[in-house]
Amino acid sequence: MKINIFFKLVIAITVSQSAGVIGSLFTFSAIPNWYATITKPALNPPAWVFGPVWTILYTLMGVAAFLVWRNGWSQRSVRTALSIFGFQLLLNAIWSIIFFGFKNPGLALVDIVVLWFAIVWTIKVFYKISKLAAYLLVPYLLWVSFATYLNYAIWALN
Repeated sequence: MKINIFFKLVIAITVSQSAGVIGSLFTFSAIPNWYATITKPALNPPAWVFGPVWTILYTLMGVAAFLVWRNGWSQRSVRTALSIFGFQLLLNAIWSIIFFGFKNPGLALVDIVVLWFAIVWTIKVFYKISKLAAYLLVPYLLWVSFATYLNYAIWALN
């Protein structure tokens, strides 16, 4: 069965947004109870910033995945690229579980560093298939770079 282009786009964005939904299940209850009480670095943005930023980033990630997927699932390079994308998406969701659910910034720091490298890997393999898809992941890499700093600082300060 052939899936039409629009449906592929919706699936790709939905899958990407699901990482945020999974993470939010662990985040919302921890923000007022735990996160509000820990020491945060001076550059820590207000809590309300994270939701809109992540929503935009997950959408860009979904569009990037779609741009790769539309080249044809039958191509090995596409399957490999989307598998790597799925791996980094899993690491992304796990970070929220570790940081907010387990309240463990140290272990979350390990996860986010591995995530950072997985994003770079994803960008590299996406670039070979769709340059635009790779470029769409650059804001994500930049935000995760900043989030890595925040994670490290929170771990160091607490």
